[in-house]
Amino acid sequence: MIGAIGLVCFLVFKGIQGLLEAGEAQRKEKRLLKFFLPQVEAASLLSITLAFTWQKAMRMWPTFMVHFVLWGSFIFTLAAGILLICFQRPSTDGVGVVLVMFAIGNGLYSCWVTPRIKFCTKILIKSLEPVPKFGDLNHPTYLTLAAGFLWMSMWILAVIGAINFYFPPLVIIGLVLSMAWVTEVMRNVVNLTVSRVIGLYYLRGMQSSTQFCFQRALSVNLGSACLGSLFVPTIEVLRVVARALNLLEGEDEFMFCCAHCGLKIMDSIFKRGNGWAYVQIATYGKSFVKASQDTWELFEKREMETIVDSDMTSAICFLTGVCSGSICVIVIGAWTFTVYPNFTATLSLLSAYVGYLMTRIAMALPHACVSSYYVCYAENPDNRLFDKTIQERLNLMKTDRDVIVPTPRSVPSRFAR
Repeated sequence: MIGAIGLVCFLVFKGIQGLLEAGEAQRKEKRLLKFFLPQVEAASLLSITLAFTWQKAMRMWPTFMVHFVLWGSFIFTLAAGILLICFQRPSTDGVGVVLVMFAIGNGLYSCWVTPRIKFCTKILIKSLEPVPKFGDLNHPTYLTLAAGFLWMSMWILAVIGAINFYFPPLVIIGLVLSMAWVTEVMRNVVNLTVSRVIGLYYLRGMQSSTQFCFQRALSVNLGSACLGSLFVPTIEVLRVVARALNLLEGEDEFMFCCAHCGLKIMDSIFKRGNGWAYVQIATYGKSFVKASQDTWELFEKREMETIVDSDMTSAICFLTGVCSGSICVIVIGAWTFTVYPNFTATLSLLSAYVGYLMTRIAMALPHACVSSYYVCYAENPDNRLFDKTIQERLNLMKTDRDVIVPTPRSVPSRFAR
């Protein structure tokens, strides 16, 4: 964290230095300040507005919002891709084609998960019930998004300063990765705060102080937030890749045995580092790895692995970020093409990135509520605050009367021994 902050501050200094010294660097930086900075700041403000809109709507109309996010992300991404292609520039055509391909995949995913939607909305509605009992539960989100906006402003100045330093492309790639990690830490700070408030309410019936929980997330639990922010996204991506390879059919038995082995390895790593750990980190103060192991053992004890593994909440929060990012592309891309077409592709990508990251911070609240519901249910299913939704689902799955979308965990049958 110190390294990320130090790098940004140093590059901001280099940017100021470049503006004060006459030359080619000064001309480049002035052009960037005129045609680059306003669009990024506008994308930040637009994404924050959209983030609060989605979160409020998710809490008020969860059933409608689940369907809206699944298909809205498809429509908005497709519209953004078509818009960029219509600009008829090589760079925007490339970005537009990528967005259109992503939209097609998004639409196929929305069709594939249709059988899960009913159960997902039931859990979402039930898990959001305690939120009105804590009137200040959203305050950490406000503060974190304000910090995120300030950090984004400094970050874009650091990007401008990077052109006045050695190896600008490598430095900018480092800045992009650091921005993803820092915003993920911010999201997990909100996640830990909400998880502690809601988790203690389920487990002990306590009305915890949101301010104290926020301070604890920024101090005692900050190390776990930083560690989880680095490893959980990486583990999730590698696990998805392993599952995708495991779905393929073919004639090469060695290849699919390797895919099967890779999936087993990623599942083993996942048990020691997963996003469900934040509830026990927040409530019990456990380390990240210990909390991951204990939480997954609870799920295995209650035979809930299939349910939590097919939970759609994370995907819904991801696609909500995609909605915001696509809307930012449409607005910022059209604006940039009007004033300075050469920056259209770059600013379209950057605005999508900013819109996605800022929205994910706000969506940490519903995500944490659902995670707390699952983990606390696994710890004490007889608690009067829980209904029979999960147990009924488990009973239906055991009797093969529930239609679930299978998650690939084994090698195709043709290679089974």
